[in-house]
Amino acid sequence: MPKTLLLSTLLFLGSFFAGSVAAQDGKTLFSTNCASCHAVHKKLTGPALAGVEDRWPDRTKLNAWIKNSAAFLKTGDAYANNLYNEYNKTAMNLFPGLSDKDIDAILGYIKSVPAPGSEKPAAGAAPVEEGDNTLLFGILTLILAVVALILLQVNSNLRKLSDERIGEPETTPIPFLRNKRNIAFIAVLLFIVGGYLTTKGAMGLGRSQDYQPEQPIFYSHKVHAGVNQINCLYCHGGAQEGKHSNIPSVNVCMNCHQAINEYKGEKLYTEAGVEVDGTKEIQKLYKYAGFESGKPYDATKSKPIEWVRIHNLPDHVYFNHSQHVKAGQVQCQTCHGEITKMDEVKQFADLSMGWCINCHRETKVQFKDNGFYSIYEKYHQDLKSGKMDSTKGVTVEAIGGTECQKCHY
Repeated sequence: MPKTLLLSTLLFLGSFFAGSVAAQDGKTLFSTNCASCHAVHKKLTGPALAGVEDRWPDRTKLNAWIKNSAAFLKTGDAYANNLYNEYNKTAMNLFPGLSDKDIDAILGYIKSVPAPGSEKPAAGAAPVEEGDNTLLFGILTLILAVVALILLQVNSNLRKLSDERIGEPETTPIPFLRNKRNIAFIAVLLFIVGGYLTTKGAMGLGRSQDYQPEQPIFYSHKVHAGVNQINCLYCHGGAQEGKHSNIPSVNVCMNCHQAINEYKGEKLYTEAGVEVDGTKEIQKLYKYAGFESGKPYDATKSKPIEWVRIHNLPDHVYFNHSQHVKAGQVQCQTCHGEITKMDEVKQFADLSMGWCINCHRETKVQFKDNGFYSIYEKYHQDLKSGKMDSTKGVTVEAIGGTECQKCHY
């Protein structure tokens, strides 16, 4: 009976947990592979993906397009070529590693995302964040611990009954904390848990994922880069031309805000759900700029805005923005998340070495029309001759992107 009960409990929990994980697969795959160029209900670098299955006449063609758009274009499919031309012939990344089940999970997630405005939060309410599986793991662990204790007690009672039946004298039980076996087990358990927590803490030193400080001026990237479609490089021009992505000066802000002195967009809220007066935030900018309405703007009277830095790398790490943005043609969203949807910016990725290396292993080098990569003549010839699979392409790793000296002084 106890074994039957235990087996039933484990099967139930296993099926529940598996269903929960499967429900998360589509979102995870979408965030990893699609979110840098696509949104569900909004055009980014590529088209909005809501209703994508209805726009393709054949599901087989859609799967082929997702896995290798370059190869599929050669088939002459009219819809694919029109889509390619509509988005200025921007090449879509290749995803040969995605299986049909992975694509099904992604499309299932896309269908589950409600259209904007269909679920409006109450005024002043803080945005609701999706939780993780920590609670589920905790409940599962607790249930299994209780089951284990019950089984131990059942085993002890059965042993007593067995001893009584064969006439074995009853022995005085050793107290739990004086039993050497129990003491050794607890010591090993504490050593393992302590080692795990210590290692995890050491690996997380210096990482600031989800860091979201309060800034001196409430600057909404959602309003500027999202609603008003201001190009990232207008404010952060250094990202394309140099190592650092510069913080724009007050003069850059005043190029627009000499004329725009009032906010008339949708309501703004802080992460805590407090409503923000956009017009007052513009007045804060004027204070830094030394600007008075009705008078000419004098840049010599301005002073720098004391922005709080969010993204930071260790001193021994070399990172060049222009190498990624211009030569590598990496989208801003790849590292910074969906910045066009953020009011208060936070650090999207953990920026760990493992995160960077995985990206270098998976990211394909854009060889075509990119003079920087002309020095890798061997790869160009191998691709033309067919010695190298053109569908897989050349990864950053292949040109030395995982060598220690590439990123460490």
